[in-house]
Amino acid sequence: MTKETKNLKYYQAIGRRKKSVAQVRLYLVNRSGGFNLKENNKSLLIKKGEIYINFKPYEKIYFHPYEKNKLLLPLKITDNLERFAISIVVKGGGKSGQLEAIIHGLSRAIEQVNKEQYRPILKKAGLLMRDPRKKERRKVGTGGKARREKQSPKR
Repeated sequence: MTKETKNLKYYQAIGRRKKSVAQVRLYLVNRSGGFNLKENNKSLLIKKGEIYINFKPYEKIYFHPYEKNKLLLPLKITDNLERFAISIVVKGGGKSGQLEAIIHGLSRAIEQVNKEQYRPILKKAGLLMRDPRKKERRKVGTGGKARREKQSPKR
């Protein structure tokens, strides 16, 4: 879904994993520089090639190199690393689930840019498929755990 607000064009997608939900926006930035991103009474100047997650640079949230590589994978395999300014709002879950939700949302947003070109690449890498696994609910009489059974008496 392509949206236009004040001559500013962006591609938006939502990614999910476990309890995490990530809203990803890929902004098309002109050569003159960046633009002001305003959400929830916060203002931020984003430039081309920068990625902000919850109004923080992604380097401050994901420190390990494997996390950064995993986050940038959809952009690297489609050669879009420096093409967009990216804003991500992610909620719920833990750090790992949020990372997977961001990757899923980023892949879906890149797919919208050029479906014929990018979809086969992302599909082959397995980035468009949502991981359906969720936490199993706890059952009654299991002592607060999902799969634990009651202890049987010894006599």
